[in-house]
Amino acid sequence: MRKILILGAGRSASSLIHYLIAHAREQDWRITVADKEESSAARMVAGGTEVATGIGLDASDTQARGTAIGEHDLIISMLPAFMHMDVVQDCLRLKKHVITPSYVPDALWAMDADFKQAGLVVLNEMGLDPGIDHMSAMRILDRIRREGGTMEAFESYTGGLVAPESDDNPWGYKISWNPRNVILAGQGGAAKYIRDGATKYIPYHKLYQQTVRVEVDGLGAFDGYANRDSLKYRSHYGLEHIPTLLRGTLRKAGFCQAWDAFVQLGCTEDGFAMELGANATWSDFLDAFLPHCQECATRENLANYLGLEHQGETMRKLDWLGLFDGRPIGIAGRSPAATLQHLLEQKWKLGPTDKDLVVMWHHFRYHVEGQHQSIHASLAVIGKDQTETAMAQTVGLPIAMACKLVLNGELQDRGVMLPLKPVIYEPVLNELETLGITFHEEEVEV
Repeated sequence: MRKILILGAGRSASSLIHYLIAHAREQDWRITVADKEESSAARMVAGGTEVATGIGLDASDTQARGTAIGEHDLIISMLPAFMHMDVVQDCLRLKKHVITPSYVPDALWAMDADFKQAGLVVLNEMGLDPGIDHMSAMRILDRIRREGGTMEAFESYTGGLVAPESDDNPWGYKISWNPRNVILAGQGGAAKYIRDGATKYIPYHKLYQQTVRVEVDGLGAFDGYANRDSLKYRSHYGLEHIPTLLRGTLRKAGFCQAWDAFVQLGCTEDGFAMELGANATWSDFLDAFLPHCQECATRENLANYLGLEHQGETMRKLDWLGLFDGRPIGIAGRSPAATLQHLLEQKWKLGPTDKDLVVMWHHFRYHVEGQHQSIHASLAVIGKDQTETAMAQTVGLPIAMACKLVLNGELQDRGVMLPLKPVIYEPVLNELETLGITFHEEEVEV
C-alpha cells in the first residue's frame, strides 16, 4: 500500500481528492487529507472513508507537519505558495516525493542536486497555470520541432472566469479560486516578456494598463495582461532564440481597466493595516486614498482623480459593488487588500447554481521550409457545480494523474522538475481528454 498525504483542502483540492479516492483501490493507495479545519478535510473525503481519512493539521506546526509527512510516501502540497518550501525541506529530510501546483522559487532550484542525490521527485507547476499550459504547449512545440519548424512567436493566456450562463454582473467575474490570490494578482514583481526581440518589463502599477485583446473562438473577446516572468521559460521550453514569448492572464473585456482603478488608488496594498473603525463605510475606505476634498462627494472625487468618465463603464462597475451607497464595511484593522477582499468575496461569490469557466489560449507562429505558419489552440472547461468547479478540475486532476506516474515508477528523472517532457505530458493530457478537457487546434493565416 502506498500512502498519499494532501496538505490543504481548499477550493482547488476537491477534484484532486475525489480522483484519488476513485482510483485508490486499483492503485493500492491510502489517502490522508490534512487541513487546518478538520471539518473541511472530513467533508472532502466523505463517501470515501474506506480509503481516505480527513484530519486536522496546522501545517505551520513544524513538528506536526513533519510527523504527518514521515508517515506517507508521496506528499501533495495544496498550501499557499509561501508554505511550500517548508514542506519540500521536510520531504528532503524525510526522503519523500512531493508534487505542487505552484511556481518554483529560486531557493528550490538551488536544492535540485540534493533531491537528485536522495533519489526524490519534486514535481512542480503541475496544476492549470502553471501546469496544463506547459504540457499543452510542449506537446505542440515538440511536434513543430519534429516537423523541422523554427519558432518565431509563442503566446499563452489563461483565465479563471465565470461561465456565460452565470455571467450576471458588469465585471464578468466571480471567484472560483483563492480569493486572496485574486486580489494580489500581479504583485510578484515586474512582468517580463519579449516581443519582436525587445525585452519588456511592466511594473505592477502599469500592469492593467498594458493589455491586449484576445479573441477566443466561440467565447468572444478577453483582456490579456502579462503574467510574471515569461523570460525564464525560453530555456524551459527550448526557445532560447525566439523573438516573441509571452505568458499572460485573461479577464473579460473591460475588467482590467476597472481593476486598475483599485491598483492606482492603492486599494490592493497588503503591507499595512488601515485605521478605519468597523462602522466606517466603503466611501470612507475610498476617501482614505483620495486627495482631501470637503466639497466633493466620494464618487465625484474618485472619478476626477483617476480621470474617469463619470457615467462610464468603470464607474458603473464600481457603482455595482456598492462602494458609494453608505454601506458599512463591517470589519476593521485589516490591510487595504484584505478589506477589499471582504467586499469582493460577497459580491463576486458563485451562486448556488453558478458555474465557473476556465479558458486557455495558445498562439504559435513558426516557419518550416520557407513557409510561415500559425496555430491557435484553445481550451474551455465549464465547472459542474460549486465543488467540482472548472478551476478545481483543471488544477487538481493533473496533480492526481501525476501521482500514478510517480508512485508506479514511470518517471526515471529525479530532482526538481516541471511537466515538460513527453513521459509526463502525454499520459496526463491523454487522460484529461477522456474527461472532456480537450484542446481545439486551428491553423490560421499568418
